[in-house]
Amino acid sequence: MAKTYDYLFKLLLIGDSGVGKTCVLFRFSEDAFNSTFISTIGIDFKIRTIELDGKKIKLQIWDTAGQERFRTITTAYYRGAMGIMLVYDITNEKSFDNIKNWIRNIEEHASADVERMVLGNKCDFNDKRQVSKDKGEKLALEYGIKFMETSAKANINVENAFLTLARDIKGKMDKKLEGNNPQGSNQGVKITEQPKKTCFKYSHGCSKAGLLA
Repeated sequence: MAKTYDYLFKLLLIGDSGVGKTCVLFRFSEDAFNSTFISTIGIDFKIRTIELDGKKIKLQIWDTAGQERFRTITTAYYRGAMGIMLVYDITNEKSFDNIKNWIRNIEEHASADVERMVLGNKCDFNDKRQVSKDKGEKLALEYGIKFMETSAKANINVENAFLTLARDIKGKMDKKLEGNNPQGSNQGVKITEQPKKTCFKYSHGCSKAGLLA
């Protein structure tokens, strides 16, 4: 069966329990908000296909449990992630302070070139704010990570955050492909003149053209 997408990106949502990771994911995948979610047990995921630069990108987004007792389970998913969102609650300073611990987990368990983004969630609760936007921006700058404040409830920046992360991953992949196929490397090889023959001889390579290997 032919694939209906050009790229498959695995994303991960991490952060303390109760910061709204599941709500953020539900807002992006279903465009809905549910305030009655119970804490995620272990790990769950949603899928949404988006389009960037004329390419269909299938996002497989994993929602992890924030509780310490599930840490061993969730860290196993770090390695395959291409993008990780670190989420804290702007009304809970402890969840913000723990972002540094979550970053340490990424450094220990994830791929070295994984794309990262910090999200300060629940920004609609400005009257209960404990973490200023400036503090969030400074932390992200310290680690060289992009930062956004979001609200799953008010639908603020959620779509933008996922699209930005996906675009950064795609940009990094495109650069790698360019590096592997420098201009001029195919000089004298007229592949386009005999596409059927080429695809028959190198069928595995053709099937993966433009896809995540």
